[in-house]
Amino acid sequence: MTKSNSNPSQHAADRHDMIRVRGARENNLKDVSVELPKRRLTVFTGVSGSGKSSLVFGTIAAESQRLINETYSAFVQGFMPSLGRPEVDVLDGLTTAIIVDQERMGANSRSTVGTATDANAMLRVLFSRLAKPHIGSSNAYSFNVPSVRAVGSMTIEKGEGGGKTEKKVFNLTGGMCPKCEGMGTVNDIDLTQLFDESKSLNEGALTIPGYTQDGWYVRIFAASGFLDGDKPIRDYTKKERHDFLYREPVKVKFDNMNLTYEGLIPRIQKSFLTKDKESLQPHIRAFVERAVTFTTCPDCKGTRLNEAARSSKIKGINIADACAMQINELADWLRGLKEPSVAPLVANLQHALDSFVEIGLGYLSLDRPTGTLSGGESQRTQMVRHLGSALTDVTYVFDEPTVGLHPHDIQRMNTLLLNLRDKGNTVLVVEHKPEAIQIADHVVDIGPGAGTNGGQVVFEGTIAGLRASGTLTGRHLDDRAKVKPSVRKPSGMLKVRGASSHNLKKVDVDIPLGVLVVVTGVAGSGKSSLIHGSVSGREGVVAVDQSAIKGSRRSNPATYTDLLEPIRKAFAKANNVKPALFSANSEGACPTCNGAGVIYTDLGMMAGVSTTCEDCEGKRFQAAVLKYKFGGLNIAEVLDLPVDEAVAFFGSGKGSTPAAHAILKRMSDVGLGYLRLGQPLTTLSGGERQRLKLATHMGEEGGIYVLDEPTTGLHLADVAQMLALLDRLVESGKSVIVIEHHQAVMAHADWIIDLGPGAGHDGGRIVFEGTPADLVASRKTLTGKHLAAYVGGPAVDGGSAAPAASGRSTKAKSRAG
Repeated sequence: MTKSNSNPSQHAADRHDMIRVRGARENNLKDVSVELPKRRLTVFTGVSGSGKSSLVFGTIAAESQRLINETYSAFVQGFMPSLGRPEVDVLDGLTTAIIVDQERMGANSRSTVGTATDANAMLRVLFSRLAKPHIGSSNAYSFNVPSVRAVGSMTIEKGEGGGKTEKKVFNLTGGMCPKCEGMGTVNDIDLTQLFDESKSLNEGALTIPGYTQDGWYVRIFAASGFLDGDKPIRDYTKKERHDFLYREPVKVKFDNMNLTYEGLIPRIQKSFLTKDKESLQPHIRAFVERAVTFTTCPDCKGTRLNEAARSSKIKGINIADACAMQINELADWLRGLKEPSVAPLVANLQHALDSFVEIGLGYLSLDRPTGTLSGGESQRTQMVRHLGSALTDVTYVFDEPTVGLHPHDIQRMNTLLLNLRDKGNTVLVVEHKPEAIQIADHVVDIGPGAGTNGGQVVFEGTIAGLRASGTLTGRHLDDRAKVKPSVRKPSGMLKVRGASSHNLKKVDVDIPLGVLVVVTGVAGSGKSSLIHGSVSGREGVVAVDQSAIKGSRRSNPATYTDLLEPIRKAFAKANNVKPALFSANSEGACPTCNGAGVIYTDLGMMAGVSTTCEDCEGKRFQAAVLKYKFGGLNIAEVLDLPVDEAVAFFGSGKGSTPAAHAILKRMSDVGLGYLRLGQPLTTLSGGERQRLKLATHMGEEGGIYVLDEPTTGLHLADVAQMLALLDRLVESGKSVIVIEHHQAVMAHADWIIDLGPGAGHDGGRIVFEGTPADLVASRKTLTGKHLAAYVGGPAVDGGSAAPAASGRSTKAKSRAG
């Protein structure tokens, strides 16, 4: 019964201070209801796949963004992604959500760390105010604003102290180098890699990825009227060859549509060469490396800027020099500028640069292309942009902001998260690291398990309450690893000599083989440069890095791991029919939804709607196909099996299929036993995708495995399973090299290689080689000090590790300082 003396205004105030979620059912969530305090830091915990991302990103952040999009006109919405309403009964008290996730930043070659933040814009304004000679507005220092020669002349002073002058004509509207168009490189395309001159277009002359004989591009070429699709390319006239290779964009009529025709070279440049090469899909990257030669622009020497921008300097430094400095060095240089007229601007720029340093990114430079940043670096770079924002009372949503951070850097990350909160913002963080969880004002623990065994709130409250709750997270929050008393003996050595890529300083190191080696050091110390630069490319090395796996709504664990192939063959053999019938992307697809399982209705400028296909009921296959059985199940029922159940199904009895069983066993080994075989890849979290990738690579032949932070996305309770997996790989005769920051993995290593002592110019050297016990005993490096403080308390069990051999002969080497 409601009390009559209750205060309605107080209840209204309480509602306004909370984000209320009622009946959330997105993905595996089971009618989840929570109340999250505004202007506080809330951390969401739980095992990978429990439903954290579904609640935070798929429900709260998604609905906030959808509601904001709906405030725009229908015309504007037509240019924005269509967002459906999440499966939730009530969402109340939402504020504007800004998502800062681990997706790599835009890979456009014109995007740099400086342009992706306010730092470059402020630096350009600074140069337009103070640099001599004065050449115009801030755009005159931008490599993304074209240079168009202007009529007139100007006087150029040689140096800040005056001296000789000369008259030159400069463009005053943009700083772009006219030769390379602001790219910093010029390219030469090998035409022999683009087409076979002896063939015609209709005979498949083009050898470019995606330009198939019956593809869209080739059909436009052949039907344009400029070319004869049946004539061999070598027989083209001079005009036909020019139109084929270089013609400027022009409208043509094709299949009653107005389309744009342009020459092959400009089309390739727009399709493949405007993106950072590292972001391209492997087969396209291989084509670019084969067909295109990149060289530093001879005019601008790679700075991207024209002569005017390069001639304009502050204290002998031009803007290209400034952008090439390490950010921590640029911050120190900026502190030396004491010009009162630009004091507020300098203060704002100083704050942005200092934020980079505080967040552990001081080793970057403003001219670093964003496409070369790791997921963790991308997320932290986005944080810098928001730290200087004038916005308050917004909701910031972070996805494991400690990914890629050394324990030394996590405390600085925590400080920045708290600063965002203290500006009056609501901060929501999905996190697994105990050091980050412990700063929370409020904790929401999702579980109790993963997949269908998760999707419930098992605890909501304070850190102290979580410790006492008895949940999986609460029980493991204070886990600490024990260093191994003895370690395995190496079977050999992999020698690296003179490694000097990026910041490495001619590093010589012998990496033990046949054991578990952990490579560590602060972010930017040179770990990835050493291992991926000097080890990954060698014969017999299987490298699993952090690059994202591609997957559409039609992709799932069965298709990605090639598991579907032996399953289709088993069904075909058992029923004496074609294997293609058992693919939802081929002959077996439901004709109504084309095998998608859903019908997508495009509502033009309004948000599209997807509904379950009524004919196949979301099963994706024709009814006739579902009549065929294997081991008592049809293909849709098999794809609905969780991995662990599928291991048993394909491991023995009527469903025995050794090829499928082997793949499934690897998926189970990496902790994905709860995933359903047909679950869309788009619903997988970042940690799940990385482990799926690892399971796929485990099937490859190779004696050396290189893993890049395999604990990413792993719950505290799952680390032991990962350690057991690493042990099994070593015991099977493999050599395992792990780039890792997780201290439980360090403690479990047979050998540690620590890089540092700092990041960027201050790193690139090996400061310790030896056993974890020796590293803890020496405490001479940052890693050693943090690992020494970490070990102790409840041990993290290594699982199936066999007793290690003692009396290791390889002597530990400390190179601190």
